Amino acid sequence: MASTGLTSTKLSERLPQVSGLQCVICGAVYSLDETMYTCPKCGPVGTLDVLYRTGGRRYEAEPGLLTMWQQADLLPLGTPPPTGLQKFGGTSLFGPESLAKLAEEVGITELYIKHDGLNMTGSLKDRASAMVVAHAVQNLGRHVIATASTGNAAAALAGVCASVPGAQAVIFAPATAPEGKIAQMVVFGANVILVNADYDTAFDLCGAACDEFGWYNRSTGINPFTSEGKKTVSLEIAMQLNYQLPDVIVVSVGDGSIIGGVHKGLADMQRQGWITKMPRLIGVQAAGSDALVYAWENQLSAVEMQDRPANTIADSISSRLPRDRAKALRAVRETNGAFIRVTDEQILAAIPALARGSGVFAEPAAAATFAALQPALAAGVIDQHERVLLLITGNGLKDVRSAMQSVSLEKPPVVAPSLDAVRTQVKNWQIA
Repeated sequence: MASTGLTSTKLSERLPQVSGLQCVICGAVYSLDETMYTCPKCGPVGTLDVLYRTGGRRYEAEPGLLTMWQQADLLPLGTPPPTGLQKFGGTSLFGPESLAKLAEEVGITELYIKHDGLNMTGSLKDRASAMVVAHAVQNLGRHVIATASTGNAAAALAGVCASVPGAQAVIFAPATAPEGKIAQMVVFGANVILVNADYDTAFDLCGAACDEFGWYNRSTGINPFTSEGKKTVSLEIAMQLNYQLPDVIVVSVGDGSIIGGVHKGLADMQRQGWITKMPRLIGVQAAGSDALVYAWENQLSAVEMQDRPANTIADSISSRLPRDRAKALRAVRETNGAFIRVTDEQILAAIPALARGSGVFAEPAAAATFAALQPALAAGVIDQHERVLLLITGNGLKDVRSAMQSVSLEKPPVVAPSLDAVRTQVKNWQIA
């Protein structure tokens, strides 16, 4: 067996800031040396939290220097990440000054947007892939990392592995994944397998292949370090707002890992005493893939949840049985939040509405957060006077076909190459 290049010390000794891994179902605590993925007692539903010792140093935001790696005492690394990964995170947060028009349109007094579509490969899932690859390479000496994904996590893993010498990505994605996302995977040089089935089936196949070939499994809901990457968006939001957090954070939800990660970051900061207020988390699902909304409405536990149909234009949040369902339910229940569903029609309408009101081009899953605002206001889930932050998880360039569908009735005119034709069109536009 090839040498990993690591010292012989145990992982728990090399990461003294980490006190252990805790099952979200039964509460059992394990050392870093005892288990790699899920709880041995509870099986796949028993996803794990990475626990940290208190007394960590709180960092303040420095203009131009924000990255996902700054809160080192709340990250599972013993040394700085590989140089190629230091460019991830540090995405823009837009405040009320630039979003006044959009806020007025939806009837909210104070609106914020955290735009994680500005990450290196265009989605928040860059954070999870960067953290998992850093952990795999530096802490475990593993260089072949596999994942199942509807597209974004796969593109993220492909891009991250391309940034780290020696790292290799193996991707299992549904054959129906958007072309733009498949293109990213291939361009970055990943080993891609398109599965003639849905995401949940690709997920199971990825796990079986990791067992067969000894690859490290990055997949959501299996690997606890994906949450550690995704939680960095909460750490950044806190720094960017000087730790004065919004009242509400709205997050689109598929497998549950992002909202679980957002909550993990908030809970870690609260445990350290860095924040005193926990925002309410609102999880948004597509009506055609609403397993968590259904569970929340019917007071089901993660263990009681069953498969539900998954058919939505928002491929990034399409899942029959969310793998990180325990963390997602906990995130909403512990923050007195809510789950809400929106239709594909509402999602499509939200893409141009969000873009025109804010300059933010979001893929369908990300636009779902904006689509949910007015239904949430109407249902009393959000109050118009609350400070509300939308988490935009993916760039609209990820799924141009859906963006074109969202403006299908607004096809740009084709005119003769003459100034007279332009004058006529300008009159039709009614430009002031």
